[in-house]
Amino acid sequence: MKCAHCLVEVNPNFTEYYLGNDTSGFWSILFMKCPNQDCNRIIIDLACGDPKLNQFGHAEGLASIKWRQTVRPISSGRPPAPPEVDLVFAQDYSEACSIIKLSPKASAALSRRCLQNILREKAGIKNGNLVNEIQQVIDSKSLPAHLAESIDAIRHIGNFAAHPLKSTSSGEIIEVEIGEAEWSLDVLEALFDFYFVQPAILKAKRSALDAKLKDANKPPMK
Repeated sequence: MKCAHCLVEVNPNFTEYYLGNDTSGFWSILFMKCPNQDCNRIIIDLACGDPKLNQFGHAEGLASIKWRQTVRPISSGRPPAPPEVDLVFAQDYSEACSIIKLSPKASAALSRRCLQNILREKAGIKNGNLVNEIQQVIDSKSLPAHLAESIDAIRHIGNFAAHPLKSTSSGEIIEVEIGEAEWSLDVLEALFDFYFVQPAILKAKRSALDAKLKDANKPPMK
């Protein structure tokens, strides 16, 4: 698992503290400290499930977990937007990540709005509804095939045909399909890399090469 604080891969080693039961089920707190010395912060999960009974027939923990939520930190476990990403897109992405566990509907709405803004600003498509804008960028063949397919999948995973507001009012908070909110964030991360990160890397490499050419009394790259 990844530590929700530092996003470093760690081995799960949770200690359980049984709370008790109510009409909703049996409840425990599961906690551990991140073993990464640069982090060393506590992760706390709240869980509900079937009881583990002791020799006297009393519940003393959970034998199986039916529901589990990280309550510290409140995090999606996703990395922040790369520093190369424009602030307006990074903010929408960050908010969509921060609320995905609390409200997948709100998270997906922010992601759709962010996607639409990226397509308009970076792909240079004409404003329309989100379905048409996705089709425009696919038809333009300006994206690698895997990215075009990923964007196209948003329409199908989100079942836009049954929920037209997702297209005509992309920021609307409405019901989402299973996996829709997570997939939307995956697509945004891929677009960030394509439109922001990779161009910045190539620009830095070109600048370094031009500096070497200048030192060698040669003209810069055209």
